[in-house]
Amino acid sequence: MNTVFIAGHARLPSGMAAQNMYETLTITAEIDQKYGVIVAASCTLATEHGRDFVHHLLRGYSLQDGIEGPVKDVKRYYMGKAGNAISSALKDLYKQYELYLEKRVNTSLE
Repeated sequence: MNTVFIAGHARLPSGMAAQNMYETLTITAEIDQKYGVIVAASCTLATEHGRDFVHHLLRGYSLQDGIEGPVKDVKRYYMGKAGNAISSALKDLYKQYELYLEKRVNTSLE
């Protein structure tokens, strides 16, 4: 398998449509193991349009470059109530990616 599946989570603000279905926002990403490039992404926003927007925003971005770029893009281009939750979920996704890299390195050393 050439990709890994990673999820990041954050609390949603109250009063959102998605908050009625979920208490947290989840962003999932399929990531190329060699280059850290996001091949596909999804999230638990209520509308298909919102989910597609997040997918297109993240697809093609390499996590080897950090997470600051996508977080800035969310602040710049996403004007919905979930903006802060998306940014937090991205930061959590990146933490999970770093843990994956540590685990991969430690496993290869054994």
